[in-house]
Amino acid sequence: MWARTMRWGDVRMRILIAGGDGFCGWPTALYFSARGHEVAIADSMIRRKWDEELGTQSLTPIASLEERVAAWKELTGRDIRIFIGDLTQWEFVESMFRTFAPEAVVHYAEQRSAPYSMIDRAHAVFTQVNNVVGTLNVLYAIKDIVPECHLIKLGTMGEYGTPNIDIEEGYIRIQHKGREDVLPYPKQPFSFYHLSKVHDSHNIMFACKSWGIRATDLNQGVVYGLWTDETQLDPRLYNRIDYDGVFGTALNRFCIQAAVGYDLTVYGKGGQTRGFLDIRDTLQCVELAALHPADFGEFRVFNQFTEQFSVLELAQRVQRVAQSMGLQARIVHLENPRVEKEEHYYNAVHTKLLDLGLKPHLLSDELIAGLIQTAQRFRDRVDFHVIKPTAKWR
Repeated sequence: MWARTMRWGDVRMRILIAGGDGFCGWPTALYFSARGHEVAIADSMIRRKWDEELGTQSLTPIASLEERVAAWKELTGRDIRIFIGDLTQWEFVESMFRTFAPEAVVHYAEQRSAPYSMIDRAHAVFTQVNNVVGTLNVLYAIKDIVPECHLIKLGTMGEYGTPNIDIEEGYIRIQHKGREDVLPYPKQPFSFYHLSKVHDSHNIMFACKSWGIRATDLNQGVVYGLWTDETQLDPRLYNRIDYDGVFGTALNRFCIQAAVGYDLTVYGKGGQTRGFLDIRDTLQCVELAALHPADFGEFRVFNQFTEQFSVLELAQRVQRVAQSMGLQARIVHLENPRVEKEEHYYNAVHTKLLDLGLKPHLLSDELIAGLIQTAQRFRDRVDFHVIKPTAKWR
């Protein structure tokens, strides 16, 4: 097999990036293309439609996917193929897999916002149908068309919840009434979005066991940051960054709020603790998974994050950096729109990617300052009306 017989630096493969127009997908496509892989992007362009639905926009201006890909080819001479379509439509998925025949699929193509999934019944149903059915179609395409293909699926640490014991990487050894077994780690998801990820994990595990295909589930923490080596090359390659109450994530949102003089909005007490990682480390982790694929029949789980912080710790750190830049960043505690523990034990294992060679970019004041400066540069694109949370769990 190519992945077993070729040396690290020599591996070249056909990689399909599902959701390749999104926050994680676009820099991943450039990252693999820059390293000589044959890359294709699949996307329905629905993320841009959600901006229209919610009345929001990326802080950074982003070119169309066609303009992005054309700019990349102009700058590097490397081409990226584009497949526009919906993974929930089998005819599209089948045609794409037969045309491109990927050796690895990096699957980001899901509705990824917990608040979006909790807006109302329609958004909850859409999230679960879109995410679960799309992943099922990908699984069948691998089984029927490219059975040696390695599925690299973006999961979430939110599948685990906040148990009062350490969180293992996917599986836990249990002793019960004199017997012992290794079982999937119990799941306590936070939202209908996180529930869709749990359903994905169960479906993928079943498919690997039943059909002998191979998959890696990357249970990713909250991603922060913006720039990668590739996206900084040209304004046409800029990645999106969200600050609104639906798609904006904690650290990025706090930095943008500080830049425009808006209060840093902490939900509840702020003791909610999660795993976090730099966008550059997302790219490293996906590459490590691709170059060290799971065995056939194996459903492998990696916890993909580098550090743990509480929401309040992040707000305080942004406040300190902002004040050093002459900005007044006030922390305010809002009524928590979510149903979650605001003070809890949290210790998650995350060693498997480090063992494969992950070199983390740990959170630095310089990175926070850079995000704030970027937000200041594009502050005229910030709509103050969309910053506060609107979706409520109750």
